[in-house]
Amino acid sequence: MSQMQPLLIELGTEELPVKALPGLAQAFFDNVIDGLAKRGIAFDREGAKPLYAPRRLAALLPGVALEQPEQKSEVLGPYLNIALDANGEPTKALQGFAQKSGVEWTQLEKTSDAKGERFVHRAVKPGARTRDLLPDIAGEAIAAMPIPKPMRWGDHDYAFARPVHWLVMLLGKDVIEGAVLGAKSDRMSRGHRFMHDKPVWINQPGDYLDALRGAKVLADPDERRERIVTTVTTMAGLIGRTPRIDDDNLEQVNCLVEWPAPVLCSFEHEFLAVPQEALIATMESNQKFFPLLDESGKLTENFIGIANIESKDEAEIRKGYERVIRPRFADAKFFFVEDMKQGLASMNEGLKTVTYQAKLGTVADKVARVAALAEAIAGEVGVDPKLVRRAAELSKADLQSRLVNEFPELQGIAGRYYAAVENEPLEVAHAIDEAYMPRFAGDAIAPSPLGKAVAIAERLDTLSGGFQAGLKPTGNKDPFALRRNALGLARTLIEGGIGIDLAARADGEVVEFVLDRLRGYYADQGYTPQQFESVANALRSAPTSLPDFDSRLKAIAEFSRLPEAEALAAANKRIRNILKKAEGAIPDSVDAKLFSEPAERELHDAVAQAIADTDHALAKRDYVAVLGRLARLRPQVDAFFDGVMVNADDPAVRGNRLALLKRLADRLGSVAAIEHLSA
Repeated sequence: MSQMQPLLIELGTEELPVKALPGLAQAFFDNVIDGLAKRGIAFDREGAKPLYAPRRLAALLPGVALEQPEQKSEVLGPYLNIALDANGEPTKALQGFAQKSGVEWTQLEKTSDAKGERFVHRAVKPGARTRDLLPDIAGEAIAAMPIPKPMRWGDHDYAFARPVHWLVMLLGKDVIEGAVLGAKSDRMSRGHRFMHDKPVWINQPGDYLDALRGAKVLADPDERRERIVTTVTTMAGLIGRTPRIDDDNLEQVNCLVEWPAPVLCSFEHEFLAVPQEALIATMESNQKFFPLLDESGKLTENFIGIANIESKDEAEIRKGYERVIRPRFADAKFFFVEDMKQGLASMNEGLKTVTYQAKLGTVADKVARVAALAEAIAGEVGVDPKLVRRAAELSKADLQSRLVNEFPELQGIAGRYYAAVENEPLEVAHAIDEAYMPRFAGDAIAPSPLGKAVAIAERLDTLSGGFQAGLKPTGNKDPFALRRNALGLARTLIEGGIGIDLAARADGEVVEFVLDRLRGYYADQGYTPQQFESVANALRSAPTSLPDFDSRLKAIAEFSRLPEAEALAAANKRIRNILKKAEGAIPDSVDAKLFSEPAERELHDAVAQAIADTDHALAKRDYVAVLGRLARLRPQVDAFFDGVMVNADDPAVRGNRLALLKRLADRLGSVAAIEHLSA
């Protein structure tokens, strides 16, 4: 093994795009790794990870070989009958090959293949020094990064995400000479733009993080993130508050600062009369602040901003943070008050002037359809038809509100507030909000039965209408979010345990579309494609209750782990093929008098007993018990196929045996088409 030394490559820039920064850092790190691997340079990446801050990207590896391994080559030359003449002298072909290889022909070796013996040139060269290869590795790593909008600066012809100012390349204690994007390599990094605006000497890669920490830069994003969370949580706790730390907001703050410093701020108590979601959206989305909540989870008038500097006059930073949110809060308060004056009835009236889709009418038309459908499924969901109709009738009113126009993410949430102000039943108000759930991947479904009912009706109408209007998604285009609506509908039915028959509420194409969205949903839970297909195929012509689908799939997964599963799946596959090829009608019943082989009589008795044993379990939808009992049929099934010829010469015997197999197949397929489990 070649001697190893730590490697550091740091690219210093102007402040990089916040949302792109983690991806850029990962790409840079991965590209450096790939560059080393491609050249056969050994490296130790244990503990290595992308390092980045707003003005830098870095790859730090604890050990990299100082040279490539020996480079072995083998070049095949002409066969002997072409290479040597009758006197054994080299022909022009062999002389040309030797000259190209840079050796005398007598130094060439010989090898054999299926066509005969031929000359070959084998060579071993020492590997190149890593230090000589690193400039190209760094250049390639940067060139291969995904830069959506490259910038040019000065009069140069190169471009990058932001202007580049410095480059550090160290292998051990040695500077690797090179240049990328106009920056010449050195060992001098740079500290914090305001608190340490001077070069930072990096003696060797292992000193990198400590040296920058001393220059008020936390180059490790994990360390920076942990400091943000710890300091925010500690500061909030000092005043009896809990911070709301949204993952996306935290990540953006982490990419905005080199040296996070929390600042406790506040706003006027009167703004708390505004829906807290609007205030939180302003603080997080627009200003990257952390709202503070009380012990009951309600927003308080305190928040924390993260400065990128330890200021000697923190009060001025606080004033700036408080000043910047005040106009947005004032707007939100104005919109909220004006909306309450307008009222939900007036908002609903306005929906008549808003087109939902050219072929599907206005938003008011959609609301009417959803309300009728919600009322129709009320009994299946177990809710009051009048309440669910009322909730559905008000579910889109807030789209005409000023607050939602300013904060689109408050759809449904604003409606909940307005319904509560107008003294609508509390469950109706909450259902208006819950109708949008799940709002995003990983979000929970509507918690209340009324919310579930409106959410189901809303998505059923969206899907049915979308398909009728020819809006089925193609490629990446899905303007009406039908994929997201299909998965939201499926999750609500499955996780809510609501046994609505989809086939009775939507056409076959919509049902297939919903089932297709479930492939990924179940794959994420560890179910195999074969398990999914076994259930999907069994239910394509049957009532489609998704909770029932879920129960069957869970049972199939458990059945798949049994030692008998593979053999029974293969047997069922064989039976299906036999029945498919059968000529003429298969008898409806089995006649025991026609049995001539012990194996068919034993299978008949075993199938009859299994059917009797599983009838009750099937009725209760205890599919695990059904499949567990059917697994015990394996010995009789194996014996039947070993000792009985199905296609007997006697038509009556043949038909009787086919009837027996059909009876067996029907029960084996009562939970799922288990033949799909067979390879």
